[in-house]
Parts: sequence; structure tokens; C-alpha cells
Amino acid sequence: MNLEKILSISGKPGLYVLKVQTRTGFVAESLLDGKKVTVSLKSNVSLLSEISIYTYGGEKPLAEIMQSIANKENKGQAISHKEENAVLSSYFREILPEFDEERVYPSDIKKILNWYNLLQERGLIVDEAPAVEAAAPVAEEVVAEKTKAPAKKAKAKKE
Repeated sequence: MNLEKILSISGKPGLYVLKVQTRTGFVAESLLDGKKVTVSLKSNVSLLSEISIYTYGGEKPLAEIMQSIANKENKGQAISHKEENAVLSSYFREILPEFDEERVYPSDIKKILNWYNLLQERGLIVDEAPAVEAAAPVAEEVVAEKTKAPAKKAKAKKE
């Protein structure tokens, strides 16, 4: 699952897709309504690919958690983020049994499930293609010799 260009913008609902970078910020398109917004560099923006969830053994990237939810739900919708906190915690424990319950709050779980359902509605929950290293043929470099033209002599100035 590729979350490289998916953004969460603080203070704005939903998720956004990065479209164009400008010198003062960037333009993003909302996944909720398709409207484009200009975001300044001063805004608090998070790339979903950079978000991790605390576990007892370290941190786990959000992409792996989203993939676990997709595998559990057979790429269908997850439970609603509006469920009771106890229901959400037990569901999340099925997805990520080792999550740190003291550092991962119910609001975090709600946000992750809301994001997953939004991405699933838009058809962005797909298996990541395995990285296949294609053996590129080694091309021989052809070095062109530069031929130097003889320099032109400057004409003497007549006084």
C-alpha cells in the first residue's frame, strides 16, 4: 500500500493527495470532496507514510497496519470509527496485538480506522507490488572526443 502522497492536514477534515509543490507550500486535493486547497509551509501536515504506531517492541509503520486491516477485512470496509472505545480497542488488538495501550489512545485508533475506510472507499487500498529488481543491461558509454577548432587570431587594431 503506497501512502507516499497521502496527507493529513491539521485542522482540516479527511485526507488529501499531494498534487503540486510550490515555493510557498503546496496544492493538495481532498479525498472527501475533490476540492483543491493551497497549504502553506506553516501548516501542520503529516505524510501518512511517515506515521508509525507505538508497540511494546518499537514502532510499526502505518502502511503495515493498513495492510493488516485490509487483509483482515478482505480489502473491504473496517468497523466504523464511531464505535465504543472498548470495541475499537479490541478490534485494533486483533490487527496489532502488541500495540502500546498506554501510548496509543482511542482517538488514534478512531483516526486510523477513519483513514482506512476513506482510502478504501476511494479504491486506494491495494496490494503493493513486490519490488522486482530488473537486471538492466549494462550500456557501454561512448565518449565522444571533442575536437578543438583552431582559435581565430584577433586582428590588430588600426590606429
